[in-house]
Amino acid sequence: MGRRLAVPRVWHRSVRQRYRSRRGGPRWLCGWHCSLCWPGLWCSRSRPRFAGDRAPFTCYYQPKINASDESVHSVEALVRWRHPTRGLLLPDQFLPAAEDAGLMRPLAARVLDMALTQLRSWRDDGVMVTVAVNLSTTNLLDLGLVASIARLLRTHDLPPESLILEITESTLTTDSQRARNTVAALRRLGTRLSLDDYGTGWSSLARLQDLSVDELKLDQVFVARLALDPRSIAIVRSTVALAHSLGADLVAEGVEDDATLRALRQYGCNITQGNVHSPPLPAAEIQRWLAARCPTPR
Repeated sequence: MGRRLAVPRVWHRSVRQRYRSRRGGPRWLCGWHCSLCWPGLWCSRSRPRFAGDRAPFTCYYQPKINASDESVHSVEALVRWRHPTRGLLLPDQFLPAAEDAGLMRPLAARVLDMALTQLRSWRDDGVMVTVAVNLSTTNLLDLGLVASIARLLRTHDLPPESLILEITESTLTTDSQRARNTVAALRRLGTRLSLDDYGTGWSSLARLQDLSVDELKLDQVFVARLALDPRSIAIVRSTVALAHSLGADLVAEGVEDDATLRALRQYGCNITQGNVHSPPLPAAEIQRWLAARCPTPR
């Protein structure tokens, strides 16, 4: 999901255990100052707004750039939480607790609506771009997800191919047939699919072939080590070959400098994303950035 704030896995586990031990009531996002919550953000007293002008969530956008001509391939919508005392929170600061609290469905619906609303506005202004939105494995278990996305696309008068849905590699390793059926239904709907954080899990190549994704998104841990670790170079090269053999693009995220960018393009990476191009920006700022780079229809 764009540039991440590292949070130790042991912390995530301790958080989940703490909340599972207090299941006496609904586990919701809450009042902002509970000292017992993770980290001072969560308890069971109140529920946040997920819609309307007072909703605490917003999207920042980071572009993905085509290697062939430096054009904008798409932009990724990255959710942020406008916390009244802690400021703007990054996804890794609140998504683990949202997942544990069972709030991923309304949060995903909010992010999809914000991203598609913004996309419609950009296209109305002549900025012809595509938007990517992240979905968790939990979202893929939602039986109403495909219908909800189809409804949002109709509401905003957008073609399905204008939306890229980024799903994590763990989707391939889950035993849930329901999640895999949802992915297949999203493909039939006409949305584009991107396999995020590729290389960090243990996905089955047979399932990868069956999934028929449009993009493999190489995890930034391999990108960051590219200049120092020969094994990372081998992984990048082999993943590029795999993506191309499947008819998919290879996206490298977390590209921070020109040397890494040149190396990725030398190894055949189609699309790059990272601060070397632009950091995640609020909608108004990314619109100005896009307007200078995206052709307008004649």
